Amino acid sequence: MTVLPTSAHDHELARDLAVAAGDRLLALRSQQHADAAALRKAGDLSSHEFICAELARLRPDDAVLSEEGKDNLARLVADRVWIVDPLDGTREYGEPGRTDWAVHIALWVDGELAAGAVALPAQGKVLSTADPVPPRAAPSQPLRIVVSRTRPPEFVKALADQTGSVLIPMGSAGAKAAAVITGDADAYVHAGGQYEWDSAAPVAVAQAAGLHASRIDGSALRYNQANPLVPDILISPADLAPRLLELIRKELP
Repeated sequence: MTVLPTSAHDHELARDLAVAAGDRLLALRSQQHADAAALRKAGDLSSHEFICAELARLRPDDAVLSEEGKDNLARLVADRVWIVDPLDGTREYGEPGRTDWAVHIALWVDGELAAGAVALPAQGKVLSTADPVPPRAAPSQPLRIVVSRTRPPEFVKALADQTGSVLIPMGSAGAKAAAVITGDADAYVHAGGQYEWDSAAPVAVAQAAGLHASRIDGSALRYNQANPLVPDILISPADLAPRLLELIRKELP
């Protein structure tokens, strides 16, 4: 297999594909859908098919791991793997008026995330490694921590009580990471299970912006694994991470 080098073209492709998929999702959502479940299913499928078709056309030698596709374990010996969530926050996509859903596209190369994009179509935003967000000012007081709107970790509630932090429930992992990247929140903490497609693109974009991203025990996040489960995650400014990791360690059972 010919290995294409990581280049600015990969960063731009991730961004452009995420935006184009998001536009298609917005168009689909604007139609009359009495059945929210049908809308969610159609959104997942149509975005997946579009992204995979474009990657097959533009990067035919690369492997793809998509939430909505069958996992081809040949990716484990590939040098380049696109990790895709065609519609992150499917629940929120099916709820009229909600904007906390996203499209995730990341590229893994030889053991590392090399490019990524998180499109937030209903917010008119895209964050990507093609245009990294510049470093931002020190975190606010009290700290604002984004958590899952449906599965907030119990230990984070205890951590918030101890530190006087404000918890902000939100849908998509991409939307939560974006809030930290843009300074609308100070940290994103999740436990209880995710998959590689949930966090690969948000982590790539966060790291390009100079933020810390790790497991909640401080260990490295690893991608293109045989089991794509990623149990937990912390994204925060680098200078805040040691304090948060210590607080989390104290609150964990």
